[in-house]
Amino acid sequence: MNVLLINPPAQGVYDTIDIKLPPLGLAYIAAVLRENGHNVKIVDLNVDDDLWGVVKERKWDVVGLSGDTSRYPISMEIAKQIKKNFGYTILTGGPHVTFFEKETLNTGFVDFIIRGEGEYITLHLLDALQHHTPLENVRGITFKRNGKFIKTLQAPIIKDLDSLPYPARDLLPMEKYKVTLFYGRPITSILTSRGCPFNCYFCSSSQFSNLIWRRRSPKNIVDEIQYVIKKYDYHAFAFVDDNFTLNPKRVIEIAKEIVKRKLDIIWWAFSRVDELLGHEDMINWMAKSGCRMVFLGIESVSKKVLDEYNKGITANDSLKAVRLLKKYSIDTWGSFIIGAFDETREMIKNTVRFAKMLDPKNVQFSILTPFPGTRLYEDAERMGIIQHKNWRYYDGAHAVMRTKYLKPEEIQRLLNEAYISFYIRPHRLIRILPTIIRYLRELRGKRLREKRIEEMILRGPNYEKNVVQRPHYIHNFNK
Repeated sequence: MNVLLINPPAQGVYDTIDIKLPPLGLAYIAAVLRENGHNVKIVDLNVDDDLWGVVKERKWDVVGLSGDTSRYPISMEIAKQIKKNFGYTILTGGPHVTFFEKETLNTGFVDFIIRGEGEYITLHLLDALQHHTPLENVRGITFKRNGKFIKTLQAPIIKDLDSLPYPARDLLPMEKYKVTLFYGRPITSILTSRGCPFNCYFCSSSQFSNLIWRRRSPKNIVDEIQYVIKKYDYHAFAFVDDNFTLNPKRVIEIAKEIVKRKLDIIWWAFSRVDELLGHEDMINWMAKSGCRMVFLGIESVSKKVLDEYNKGITANDSLKAVRLLKKYSIDTWGSFIIGAFDETREMIKNTVRFAKMLDPKNVQFSILTPFPGTRLYEDAERMGIIQHKNWRYYDGAHAVMRTKYLKPEEIQRLLNEAYISFYIRPHRLIRILPTIIRYLRELRGKRLREKRIEEMILRGPNYEKNVVQRPHYIHNFNK
């Protein structure tokens, strides 16, 4: 079958700072489909402009769309235009539609929802469509028939991740992602595990990717790194697992394999504070193998807020973890979340003071957001504190619910003040001023391109394409 996979344009905070990484989820699905005889093409609207040209280039049997909550509206607009103008069968997957199946199917633009990990669910659905076998036998899908919702049995998780082919990066314009630099090198992404057993209050990952943590073998991972170096000339990598350091022994084995092969790479990964403490040997090997930065979920200085988030850590733990990383010359990208139910203005300001005291290399302040699929969403819905469901603004950068002590506009203002307070300090300002100036200079061109992409989608396949140059701004996110 001819299959077109579309990655809608980013709508969240990362797009604002122009971090571009390949859509590995779609690339994994494409690799499995292609391995089983299907003809697949990917359009990533974060770096590609010609959606309608690709849609028109041939008759597609199936069009697949992915996306998180903030991209749900633009994803549905793409689905609407394709369904209205071409009538193709449309599949969609990702966290939002997995948890909001009825809302999505009731648009009338989507035929099937892929729930959870999409590689083999999509493959089995295509086989059923191609051979006209009962759709009820395909596990992990939801669809409507004669006005009735049909939700099949949950599909089994993929336990052997080594059995998956590498993502089909050859179907993506890999050169276009080189606008994102990490310590001066173009960076690309690698996924080494799936699932997360911690089930944090505000995160849907454990529900979407399963509580069972599954891992690829160190050899399989480093083989892929070596392949990407050779084929695409990337020498910086982001391990985008929800929890890269869950198994310290495995991290050490990966690091030793990198060192053994003498690979000239630098890398960063996501970690939890409590996984670093007591594992200095792991951090030592991380540094030896090229780790330059770790993204840490510090979240708050308040024990009450940390307990609400189900983090299982203290502020003192975070202080120790940051110092331990610094000992091995590994920078910290610190994540902080403001706007908890019982958090006051002064508690938020204390967290900002704590962030300034820790002084990580980079900082991310986010607003607590009730994403569908989280226990936070269920509680916020029950309490009636969600202010709207304009999903575009569910990105961690916009306040969408009120709390016990603060209105959304107050939380929004506190977020802006947090960034200003952290970065507008003499030693910080000198370091980032050239980046700010360059970014502001190119921002207008970037906004023009974003506006044109949205216009292209909204106007449909008859949109006249007028080429607008991509901005030359290159985001170096370690600055």
